[in-house]
Amino acid sequence: MAHVFIQLGSNLDDRAAQLATARALIHERIGPILLASSIYETPAWGLSAQPDFLNQVLELESSLSPANILSLVLDIENGMGRVRHQKWGPRLIDIDILGIDDLIIDTPELQVPHPWLHARSFVLEPFAEIAPHWIHPLRQQSVADMLALL
Repeated sequence: MAHVFIQLGSNLDDRAAQLATARALIHERIGPILLASSIYETPAWGLSAQPDFLNQVLELESSLSPANILSLVLDIENGMGRVRHQKWGPRLIDIDILGIDDLIIDTPELQVPHPWLHARSFVLEPFAEIAPHWIHPLRQQSVADMLALL
């Protein structure tokens, strides 16, 4: 069983309900959620002229391959009505794979750890709440250390 870290975000409609639905679907389709951070309200990143986001980080266990996890994440987003109009634009739900154990994956479809993980306080703050000692396998820094550097 792999430990998978996933970030959830929503800035449209009933944001808290979107996160709750995503958590339930992830638990059902990908694996049991071991830990869930608090929900954080943060300004948009990358494209700031949009509503604030609710964000949360989950740790779960899964026996699925990284490719299968990605496929299911995309299915969940699509099933929840995610439409990709604009990079970093508003969205009902955003589900990002942050890390899977100490795996390093760099394909056109999937980059693990997430390539922007180290630069996003809206991810690192909730991540540090549940897994401050997880080590980024490329940077060789803990989540807590990456957060302190921001």
